[in-house]
Amino acid sequence: MSDQTRKSMNLGRRDVLGGVAGGIASAMFGPAMAAPKEGAGRPNMILFFMDECRADALGSYGNPLCKTPNLDAFARQGTRFADCHVQHPVCGASRCSLLTGLPVSNTGHRSLYYFLRRDEPNLFRYLKDGGYDTFWLGKNDALAPESFPLSLTEWHGEVNTWARAGGRGPAFDLGKPNLMLINAKVDPKATSDYLLIQQAIKLLERGERDKPFCLFIALNQPHPPYLAPQGFHDLYKPEALPPLAPPGLGKKPMFHDAVRKAYHLDQAGDADFRQVRATYYGQVSYADWLFGQLMEAVERTGRAKDTMVIASSDHGDYAGDYGMVEKWPGGLESNLTHVPLMIRMPGGAQGHVVSEMVELYDVMATMLEAGRVQAKHTHFAQSLMPQIMGSAGDPTRAAYTEAGYDTFEPQAFEPPMEGPANLYTAKHDLQNEQPATVRRAAAVTTSAYKFVARPGGQYELYDRKRDPLELRNLIDDPKMKQVREAMADNLMAHYISTTGVPPIARDGRDTPEFYIMPKLKKDGIANSR
Repeated sequence: MSDQTRKSMNLGRRDVLGGVAGGIASAMFGPAMAAPKEGAGRPNMILFFMDECRADALGSYGNPLCKTPNLDAFARQGTRFADCHVQHPVCGASRCSLLTGLPVSNTGHRSLYYFLRRDEPNLFRYLKDGGYDTFWLGKNDALAPESFPLSLTEWHGEVNTWARAGGRGPAFDLGKPNLMLINAKVDPKATSDYLLIQQAIKLLERGERDKPFCLFIALNQPHPPYLAPQGFHDLYKPEALPPLAPPGLGKKPMFHDAVRKAYHLDQAGDADFRQVRATYYGQVSYADWLFGQLMEAVERTGRAKDTMVIASSDHGDYAGDYGMVEKWPGGLESNLTHVPLMIRMPGGAQGHVVSEMVELYDVMATMLEAGRVQAKHTHFAQSLMPQIMGSAGDPTRAAYTEAGYDTFEPQAFEPPMEGPANLYTAKHDLQNEQPATVRRAAAVTTSAYKFVARPGGQYELYDRKRDPLELRNLIDDPKMKQVREAMADNLMAHYISTTGVPPIARDGRDTPEFYIMPKLKKDGIANSR
């Protein structure tokens, strides 16, 4: 779509949406390589990737209680993107979009069972083919097994303590509220995440390399179960927390009530959900502590001067809001879609805050441009290098997030779990017993509003300025008719513009010769030409 077409499509909407109705990202192929600065070599890259960290859990994003001194200091040293949203609220789908620059609707990666295969492009494969040593430490949820050797120089998975124990956590009483809280003493230096950081530090200490490197660190924290290591588990008093978003709000998706009933969360009280939030904050602070150790090693090894560092997450967590825990495949609330994104680049801006909208998969285009590596497929990610170097963002931009799967694609569902009941049994059972709870949905978010479309009904519209917790659904408010229509048009334009793109390499149109024809000619059965 040309800029002129995009502008004409938004005509008449700007006054309603404050200039942010359009924002459709144009497809990119081979973006101009602007920075790093002239004469500089290609930077090393570190992507510190938390699992399930919502943006508002960090001090630099306005949290007055949760202690994240290392990430906050890092934000002051580089560029903080204040309004970054993911493409999907579940690990695998979000990470597949991150590595391809493609929306979920374009690739079909919308569950935990289908990852990037050998015939699909991905960020790390481009970097490896472009001369980078690529290292992966931690959980997967992105690459199919055959893609690892094609994309990575070296990789090490997480130490799965739950698997060693014979399942996903201890046996669980399905009749009690499933708050996903586990009361156990854990040594902060005995977790899988701590071991990952130690591996990362050893990689940094290897000394000079012939090639630049890209290091991906995929943490488990602060993903549920809610369990913070010693020294972090009691950092926050539940009663000192500000009010959470309450349950039982009107005009919310039907899965809210269904999940609360299936998990018996309707039997839990405010004090229980405050304990969930307090423990979650402890996990976030633990992840921050780990980040601090990593950054100390970056400084000590002299890598700060030539290494681009990115800190972000794949999606957020309810953490007690709406009387809910963890996440849900069909959830599109901002506490699931809004994630932190901070980038420090040698020679880049310091203390820079970009308030304009960006999307998580922009990281892919940004890293490729920083590494002077060209993508060989059409994608919709936009490089953030101009902002990293001090420029403002695009005030007209919107973010697009998809969720869920449907009954016509049963392969995407999480199957019923076998063995003793555990923290995830009810989650798997509910989506199979009530598939409408995970039905496909899509959202468009601008700086002013958020619109959610659900084919099964229960559409949503929120005023982000006046209602950041999304407590009041304005979808039926007559005064919001023009906004509602403009946001729906925006979402439709996005789908038309991004759903399905052709490959770059063309195929020949001639019909190839039938493979046995030479033999038939030789035997005189077919006429020679």
